[in-house]
Amino acid sequence: MRCVIFDLDGTLADTAGDLIAAANAALAVMGHAPQLVVGTDDATAFRGGRAMLRLAAERLSLDEHDTMIEAGYPMLLDAYGAEIDRHTKLYPGAMEAVFRLRSNGIAVGICTNKPEALAETLLTRMGIRHEFAGLVGADTLAVRKPDPAPFFEAVTRAQGLSERSILIGDTLTDRETARAAKRPCALVTFGPTGRAVADLEPEALIDHFDGLDEVIDRLIP
Repeated sequence: MRCVIFDLDGTLADTAGDLIAAANAALAVMGHAPQLVVGTDDATAFRGGRAMLRLAAERLSLDEHDTMIEAGYPMLLDAYGAEIDRHTKLYPGAMEAVFRLRSNGIAVGICTNKPEALAETLLTRMGIRHEFAGLVGADTLAVRKPDPAPFFEAVTRAQGLSERSILIGDTLTDRETARAAKRPCALVTFGPTGRAVADLEPEALIDHFDGLDEVIDRLIP
C-alpha cells in the first residue's frame, strides 16, 4: 500500500502561537521577560522547545545557555501541555487532502519531533487523531528525525510499504530524514520560510494541499 507520512508542526498545523506562548511562560517562571514573538520566531518554534529557549538565552545574553535550556524545557512542556490548542490551526486543505488520500486507498501517518504524548493530545483535541493510522513522536524510539528509523516506524504503524512511501514536511530536518531513508520528500511552502525551502532541493514543493494528489501520483505511483 502506498503511504504518505506527514510532519506535524509547520506542515499539517500552524502550532507556532502555542509553542511560543509556552516558551515565554517558561521564561516567566525563570524570572525573564518574554523573548519570543509570534510571526517573527515561528521558524524557530517549529524546530522545537530547546531551539526556542536557546534563542531566548541568546537574546538575554546569558552565559550558561545549556543550564537555562535544560531547566526551562520541562517548564515549557508543562505550559504547552496545558494550553496546547488555544491558537493552533490546521493549514487550509490539510484534512481534505488526508481524506482524499484515504479514500484512494493510501495509508497516512505522522512522524513528528514533538513528544508523542503531546502529539496525541493535540491531535485528539483537534478531533483528527483517528484519521492517522500511525503516529511516531520524538520519544517513541531511542532516536528522532533526521534519523530515518522514526519515519520507517510511522510507515509500519500506518500499514504502508516503505518502498512506496513519501515524507511531507517543512524543514531541513524533514529533508534530511527522507534523504537518509532514501525516500522522496515534498516540502510545503506556506510555513514561515516560504519558498526558501526550495533551496533544500526536495523532490517536490507544495504551495497548497490541493496540489498534494499530483505530487503523490508522480513520486509514488
